[in-house]
Amino acid sequence: MATSEDEVRLVVPARPEYLRLARVTAAGLASRLGFTFDEVEDLRLAIDELCYGLTGSGGREGTVAIRYVLDTDSLVVEGRGHFHGPDGKAGLSELSEVILHALVDEHDLQASDGGPTFRLVKRRHDALAP
Repeated sequence: MATSEDEVRLVVPARPEYLRLARVTAAGLASRLGFTFDEVEDLRLAIDELCYGLTGSGGREGTVAIRYVLDTDSLVVEGRGHFHGPDGKAGLSELSEVILHALVDEHDLQASDGGPTFRLVKRRHDALAP
């Protein structure tokens, strides 16, 4: 069983072909925590939306550092873009916001001095039942 100290870190180039590793990692960790198939798929889609919001559809020059924190009933995923060149806009479309609201329990994407960041929280459904 996972404890609050379980953590995985991943750093990949900020290109679409590498960002799929972020999805695969999240799916594997969520499965380890006992998430249902549908919850794992929701998490994979949410990672896609947030990575796209961070890097845009074509990617960026630089890297994305992702931190996965495992708890007994949830997975927290935090990402930070470390980009070269001019700052691009990081942000979510209105549609992406609606999708993320439906897929995960919490999400956020922000611009910051050290590069844009995102955070999401996905809890196991059975952990939310009274």
